[in-house]
Amino acid sequence: GERKSHYELYLDAMVDIGAQIEFPTKTIEKIASSENIFKSIDELQIHENIKEFLKFTFSIIEEGKPHKIAAIFTFGRENLIPNMFNEILREFEKNITDKDISKLIYYFERHIELDEDEHGPMALEMVSMLAENDPKKWNEIESISIQALEKRILLWDAINEQIQDKSWSGERAKKMRHTH
Repeated sequence: GERKSHYELYLDAMVDIGAQIEFPTKTIEKIASSENIFKSIDELQIHENIKEFLKFTFSIIEEGKPHKIAAIFTFGRENLIPNMFNEILREFEKNITDKDISKLIYYFERHIELDEDEHGPMALEMVSMLAENDPKKWNEIESISIQALEKRILLWDAINEQIQDKSWSGERAKKMRHTH
């Protein structure tokens, strides 16, 4: 019933399921207020694959070629996430029964709906408009899209590794929260 960004919806959902949001919110605030995004990323106490994903993304933004920025956004995110979120939703609905996950379900459903119906098609149109009929731009779009997918796989691998590593979610996570 109220307007919220995807990020705000996500944070609300995380609070509802008992997740600690202090570390990610402070990290994002630190990065947002930084003079040098790359230095801030290097200073983060996060998995190297995640740092690599962030540095790749911001290096493409810094390069300033709209067709390449649109490509990593479209093919590394918008066209990819609905299928991934559908699968995550099915797993949540099967396995999480002891917590109220209604906001989390809403977050995923809304994200899927927007990406499938609006953001995805608009993103594809944006890439096409920015590339025009320029074969050089289309080659750059293909190349950077492949790189974006490779970086995203490394990001997901890092997340999976941390989920599997019980020490990450225990003492190591507590230590990191207290040092920031």
